[in-house]
This record gives sequence, C-alpha cells and structure tokens, in this order.
Amino acid sequence: MPSDPHTPPDRPDRRSFLKAGGAAVAAGAGLGAGGAQAALESKRHADDPLAMGEPFFGPHQAGIVTPQQSYIYVAAFDLTTTSRDDVVNLLRAWTDTAARMTQGQPAGPLQGTSDDQPAADSGEVLGVGPAGLTVTFGFGPGLFTSGGKDRYGLASKKPAALVDLPRFNGDQLVAERCGGDLFIQACANESPVAFHAVRQLARMGYGKVAMRWGQAGFIAGRRGETPRNLMGFKDGTNNPPTTDPKLMNQFVWAGAADAPWMEGGSYLVLRRIRITIEHWDQMELGFQEQVFGRSKYSGAPLGQKKEFDPVDLSAQDKDGNPVIPDNSHVRLSNQATNNGAQILRRSYSYNDGTNFYVERWPPWRQETEYDAGLIFIAYQGDPRTGFIPINERLSKFDMMNQFTTHVGSAVFACPPGVERGSFVGEGLFSA
Repeated sequence: MPSDPHTPPDRPDRRSFLKAGGAAVAAGAGLGAGGAQAALESKRHADDPLAMGEPFFGPHQAGIVTPQQSYIYVAAFDLTTTSRDDVVNLLRAWTDTAARMTQGQPAGPLQGTSDDQPAADSGEVLGVGPAGLTVTFGFGPGLFTSGGKDRYGLASKKPAALVDLPRFNGDQLVAERCGGDLFIQACANESPVAFHAVRQLARMGYGKVAMRWGQAGFIAGRRGETPRNLMGFKDGTNNPPTTDPKLMNQFVWAGAADAPWMEGGSYLVLRRIRITIEHWDQMELGFQEQVFGRSKYSGAPLGQKKEFDPVDLSAQDKDGNPVIPDNSHVRLSNQATNNGAQILRRSYSYNDGTNFYVERWPPWRQETEYDAGLIFIAYQGDPRTGFIPINERLSKFDMMNQFTTHVGSAVFACPPGVERGSFVGEGLFSA
C-alpha cells in the first residue's frame, strides 16, 4: 500500500540508520560496482545538509535541544480574530503544514489547485529538500488576556511562569520589536528554507493573525561545535548538555504545577541585542578577553587552555587580582554566581545592513553603523528562576553593556511536542 503523501515519514533512530547503512554496504558488495556506487551515493545523500530531516512529532518540540542549524527565522504574530475556533483551526493547520515542510514537502498538495486560486506553496524552495528544518511554536501572554480581557476562555490556564519581563537596566526597547501572541521559530541548514516555512504559515493565518515582527539570523561554525557571535567569541559553551535528560528536566523542560498542558514544554525568552561592532573592533584583544572572561581564539576560560575546561572563579594572578574579572560576562552569567540557575542558550547573529545610529555612551558618536548583533534565545523551565535573575545581574554589572543594547524582547510558552493526529497546544484548548 502506498504511503500517505500527507503524512511525514518516521525518521529512523541512529542505531537503525547505522544498521541500515551496514546492510546497504553489504548489498553493494554483492551487486558489484553498480551496487557499491549506489551505496556510496546513499551515504553522500545522508551527509548532505539539504537532505537532512528532523522529526516533527515527539514528546518535545523540535528546535529546542536539536543541534543548531545554520539559519533561523523567528516571527511573532498578533491575533486579530475574536473566535476561539479560529485559533484552534489555525493551530491545527499550522501543525499539519509544519510537519509536511520539515520533511521537505511543500506546504500543501501542488495538484488540484485551480489557476484562479493562490498556489498551495509559494514555490521558492521546491526541490531543495528538508534542510534540517525544525518549526517551534510558542504562545505569548496576549493569547490568554489582552487589555484585561479573557480573549478565548484561556485566562485560567495561563502559567504563572509566563510573566512579563521586567525592565532591565539599559533597555532601549522598541515596541515594534517586542511581544506577540503567537510565535514561530524556524531553523534550517539553508536560509531560504527557514524563511519559507514562516512565510507559508503566515499566509495561512491571513485574516486571523497579523505579523508583529520578524527577524532572520545565522551562526558561524560547524554543526555540533559552539558557534561564534559577531564579537568573535564562542557563544553557548556553558550550556547544560542537551544529551543529559536529568539536566534537561531540571533546567529546560517545564513542570506541570499550575499548567498541566505545559509539562514537557519550555519557556522561551528572546532578546534582540544590537552590538556596536565598530566600537568593539577598536578594542585591544586583551581587553576583549577581559570583557568575556575567555580566550577569544580557543574559547577557554581565562587561566585555562581548552574551551570546556572548568571556569575557575577563585583563580588569582600574581598580584592577587581575579584571573576572571569580577564584571566579566563569564563570571556574572556563571551558574556558581546565580544560585545554581542555568538556561539553554540557542542564539543566532543577525545583520540587517546599516542605519544612522547615536551611541548612548561617550563620545556620543552620530554616524552610519552596522545594524547587527545577536538574536539571544534562551529556553528554560521557568524564566523567574532562569533568565530574569541572571539578566538582572548582567544588566547592572556586565562590562559587555558598553557595547550592547537590548532593543527587542519577548517571552513565550512553548508547549510540549505533538503526537500524530493532534496539534500543537491541544492540551491548552481541551476541556
């Protein structure tokens, strides 16, 4: 029986894949040169970043502990419909379409659409492949209440952890880059694939949602290695290992104390952080490393040799000064100085060209500069014990603040994963 073209295929686990690979090689040996060539082509296909597929269905949403892909497109939407059924139907449609696209399929069946109707898919990435696409959904505070009103009968189900972020020292937030009722994060190994995914979902929501903001990003680094940000330093070295279920349950996956529908989900904090690259690029290497508390090239903590060597906050130089400065980024963000708190960073860089800019510190330059920086993304079990207290200290004391400005901010509840036949967030809308 042919498989249903609307149902994304299961992705074999690594052990099954390796067994299948071994069988393919054996078959190739038995079939002579032609079979060996076919096995080789199969291996090449598996190594092709455009041919990689990530599973959509599972206990957790993909795109959280998934190894980072090279590109991201994130977007937030305001709900314009007053109908709860509209929201449910949209989430159902988004779930089905996202599942298709993560397997390299178009957003909808290409056949059967009349030529006097919009095409089922915009078509710009047809034939490219899944490119490791993951699509992650989140719900903002405005889905539950807006203007003091219970919009869709969901106010009583709002998790206590889904709090509005406080204003932090130095924030220069732009309203048009903050908030949102619904959130989509698309990550892929090819930039157009990530944008295409958000584009298809956005147009499906026409008349029910309005785009609030969107942002494209990228990382520099090999898959599986710690990427570098635009300041040239590795970003995310001290993440809790995503392969450790105990740590993921402790720091990343949400519990169900007051919101059973969020068990196995995670809370996302997103900050758009502008970096004054021109200012940073004039700083001496030694000073840059003091700001971060790490070696720029190796990524090692100051006083150590390798990236993953332990951070020794007690180490002193020959004059009795801390090897890792008191106001360095590493010290202030470290678990040891934040009552054991940890978050899972999944950040990307952005570069939106140039614009006219006024610095907020001496010498108060006014000039055309890069509009570039960091899409800071952090997943955690509760922002009240994760991002908020950590960033409270960073915003006040971090030496990096003289080079960065937070201009965008949002927080979302990302529900657990989806089972086949269900839709993202179904537990929230069930009776």
